[in-house]
Formats: sequence, C-alpha cells, structure tokens
Amino acid sequence: MIAVLLLHACAKKDPSFLITETTVGPITNTTGLDELEGLFPNDSIVQDTLDSNVKTVVQKIQVFEKEGLPLLILTPSTDSVQTIENVQVLDPRYTSDDGISLISTFKDIQETYTIKKIVTTLNSLVIFPKESNLYFTIDKTELPYNLRFNQPIIEAVQIPDDAKIKYLMVGWN
Repeated sequence: MIAVLLLHACAKKDPSFLITETTVGPITNTTGLDELEGLFPNDSIVQDTLDSNVKTVVQKIQVFEKEGLPLLILTPSTDSVQTIENVQVLDPRYTSDDGISLISTFKDIQETYTIKKIVTTLNSLVIFPKESNLYFTIDKTELPYNLRFNQPIIEAVQIPDDAKIKYLMVGWN
C-alpha cells in the first residue's frame, strides 16, 4: 500500500505522466500524428491501420514503454490534419492535475469533480464530470449485485465509494 502511495505521489510531480485538460504527458490536444515518434523516442508506437483503395487510415495508436508495458491508446481525429481526439490511459502513473489516476475510486472522482452525467452501458458505467475533458469507466461488477442487470439508469448515490476505475479517458474535440 505504501508503495502505491509513493508511486502515486511521484507520478503527480513528473510532467511526463501529468494529465491536464489539454495534455496527457507530452501529448497535447494539438499534437499531430507525425509528432508522436519524437514525443516518445524511447518507447514503442504501434499503429492499427485500415487500408482502403484510397488511403491508409490510422484507427488506433498504442504506446508501449521500451520494456513492453502499455502506456496509452490514442484515437486520431478524422480531420485532414490528424491530431489526437481521444486518449485512453493504461498506466496508473498518469495522474490528473487534480490527483485522479487509475488507482483512484469513485469516491475520489466525486470529491474532485461535479458529475454531469452517468451513462449506463451493458457492462459498465461511464462517468462524465462537468467542465472536464476527462471521463471514467467503472465496470458493473463494482456495483451491488442487484444493480448489475436490467438497470437502465444508475445514479451516483448507488455507486459504492470504493468502486475502482476501469478506464480513464481524455476526449478532445
């Protein structure tokens, strides 16, 4: 537990793992796809592409540390000048400037942000805070058993404080 707290404290101070409204580590909301290799010179970047008759379209970009640990999954925009539209954080060292990371809980989210909307999907809840580009997914297995099935609407008061974040995402449009 102490090691997790130290890791969390160190990540907050390291700008290469800081999440703000316009950045995720070295990536900004205006970073072009052609800039990624320069931003992660010691890491591995893997592009998932779709080839069509007209051109090759990059659908997802995965960033791995040189040791093979996954860091991020990036979704590019569909604009003519492609930038990053969505970032899925895979490494718990990435921490928002408000202190939220993959090791945070629903209680941490509620104490940090005002919740704008909770979207219920088949297997998860997506939490959208007000005035933030971050959003969070919580697996329905974190909910009490009676709320996991056939519940079209889940309210914040029904989510346990200790529910773990499954996905931390940043969306730029």
